[in-house]
Amino acid sequence: MEWILPENITEQDILNSKGFVYVITNIKTQKKYIGKKFVYSQRTKVIKGKKKKVISESDWRSYTGSSEDLNNEISENPDLFQKEILSVHRTKTECNYRECELQFKYDVLRAKDEQGNYKFYNK
Repeated sequence: MEWILPENITEQDILNSKGFVYVITNIKTQKKYIGKKFVYSQRTKVIKGKKKKVISESDWRSYTGSSEDLNNEISENPDLFQKEILSVHRTKTECNYRECELQFKYDVLRAKDEQGNYKFYNK
Protein backbone atom coordinates (compact mmCIF):
# COMPACT_ATOMS: atom_id res chain seq x y z
CA MET A 1 0.00 0.00 0.00
CA GLU A 2 1.66 3.18 -1.24
CA TRP A 3 1.15 6.73 -0.01
CA ILE A 4 -0.93 9.08 -2.14
CA LEU A 5 1.03 12.35 -2.24
CA PRO A 6 -0.41 15.87 -2.39
CA GLU A 7 -0.18 17.67 -5.71
CA ASN A 8 3.29 19.16 -6.32
CA ILE A 9 4.87 17.13 -3.47
CA THR A 10 7.51 14.53 -4.28
CA GLU A 11 9.16 11.82 -2.23
CA GLN A 12 12.25 14.04 -2.08
CA ASP A 13 10.14 16.80 -0.47
CA ILE A 14 9.12 14.31 2.20
CA LEU A 15 12.74 13.25 2.77
CA ASN A 16 13.68 16.93 3.18
CA SER A 17 10.96 17.46 5.81
CA LYS A 18 10.64 16.52 9.48
CA GLY A 19 7.29 14.80 9.04
CA PHE A 20 3.80 14.74 7.63
CA VAL A 21 0.14 14.49 8.59
CA TYR A 22 -1.88 11.76 6.94
CA VAL A 23 -5.27 10.08 6.72
CA ILE A 24 -5.87 6.37 6.24
CA THR A 25 -9.33 5.52 4.92
CA ASN A 26 -11.25 2.26 4.81
CA ILE A 27 -12.63 2.56 1.28
CA LYS A 28 -15.62 0.30 2.03
CA THR A 29 -16.81 1.88 5.30
CA GLN A 30 -15.23 5.36 4.94
CA LYS A 31 -13.90 5.04 8.51
CA LYS A 32 -10.69 7.07 8.83
CA TYR A 33 -7.60 7.57 10.94
CA ILE A 34 -5.79 10.92 11.16
CA GLY A 35 -2.22 10.87 12.38
CA LYS A 36 1.31 12.13 11.93
CA LYS A 37 4.59 10.47 11.11
CA PHE A 38 8.12 11.77 11.49
CA VAL A 39 10.45 10.94 8.61
CA TYR A 40 13.57 10.47 10.73
CA SER A 41 14.15 9.01 14.17
CA GLN A 42 16.95 9.93 16.55
CA ARG A 43 18.44 7.32 18.84
CA THR A 44 21.35 7.34 21.25
CA LYS A 45 23.93 4.61 20.68
CA VAL A 46 27.09 3.80 22.55
CA ILE A 47 29.96 3.77 20.08
CA LYS A 48 33.47 3.02 21.41
CA GLY A 49 32.28 3.79 24.93
CA LYS A 50 30.77 7.17 24.02
CA LYS A 51 27.13 8.12 23.60
CA LYS A 52 26.33 9.41 20.13
CA LYS A 53 23.09 10.55 18.55
CA VAL A 54 22.29 8.58 15.42
CA ILE A 55 19.66 9.81 12.98
CA SER A 56 18.07 7.32 10.60
CA GLU A 57 15.09 7.19 8.28
CA SER A 58 11.96 5.93 10.02
CA ASP A 59 9.56 3.28 8.72
CA TRP A 60 7.36 6.00 7.18
CA ARG A 61 7.03 4.21 3.83
CA SER A 62 5.24 1.20 5.34
CA TYR A 63 3.71 2.88 8.41
CA THR A 64 -0.01 2.39 9.02
CA GLY A 65 -0.70 4.23 12.25
CA SER A 66 -0.71 3.38 15.94
CA SER A 67 -4.33 2.21 16.16
CA GLU A 68 -4.54 -1.48 16.98
CA ASP A 69 -8.04 -1.73 15.46
CA LEU A 70 -6.87 -0.08 12.25
CA ASN A 71 -3.80 -2.29 11.94
CA ASN A 72 -5.84 -5.45 12.56
CA GLU A 73 -8.25 -4.51 9.77
CA ILE A 74 -5.39 -3.60 7.41
CA SER A 75 -3.69 -6.95 8.04
CA GLU A 76 -6.98 -8.75 7.23
CA ASN A 77 -7.59 -6.89 3.97
CA PRO A 78 -5.01 -4.26 2.93
CA ASP A 79 -6.77 -3.66 -0.40
CA LEU A 80 -9.63 -1.95 1.45
CA PHE A 81 -7.39 0.88 2.65
CA GLN A 82 -5.94 4.05 1.17
CA LYS A 83 -3.04 6.02 2.70
CA GLU A 84 -2.89 9.72 1.86
CA ILE A 85 -0.42 12.36 2.97
CA LEU A 86 -2.31 15.58 3.67
CA SER A 87 0.53 17.97 4.50
CA VAL A 88 4.32 17.97 4.83
CA HIS A 89 6.09 19.98 7.55
CA ARG A 90 9.57 21.38 8.07
CA THR A 91 9.44 21.19 11.89
CA LYS A 92 8.09 18.68 14.40
CA THR A 93 6.12 21.50 16.05
CA GLU A 94 4.30 22.31 12.79
CA CYS A 95 3.57 18.63 12.28
CA ASN A 96 2.20 18.18 15.82
CA TYR A 97 0.08 21.31 15.52
CA ARG A 98 -1.48 20.33 12.17
CA GLU A 99 -2.30 16.83 13.41
CA CYS A 100 -4.06 18.25 16.50
CA GLU A 101 -5.82 20.88 14.41
CA LEU A 102 -7.32 18.25 12.07
CA GLN A 103 -8.19 15.87 14.89
CA PHE A 104 -10.15 18.61 16.67
CA LYS A 105 -11.72 19.89 13.45
CA TYR A 106 -13.13 16.46 12.61
CA ASP A 107 -13.84 15.53 16.25
CA VAL A 108 -12.06 12.19 15.74
CA LEU A 109 -12.70 10.93 19.27
CA ARG A 110 -16.48 11.45 19.28
CA ALA A 111 -17.82 11.67 15.71
CA LYS A 112 -20.36 8.96 14.87
CA ASP A 113 -22.27 8.03 11.74
CA GLU A 114 -26.07 7.62 11.41
CA GLN A 115 -25.88 4.05 12.80
CA GLY A 116 -23.98 5.19 15.90
CA ASN A 117 -20.60 3.80 14.80
CA TYR A 118 -17.44 5.84 15.27
CA LYS A 119 -16.25 7.54 12.08
CA PHE A 120 -12.58 7.36 13.09
CA TYR A 121 -10.17 4.72 14.36
CA ASN A 122 -8.55 7.32 16.62
CA LYS A 123 -9.19 6.60 20.31
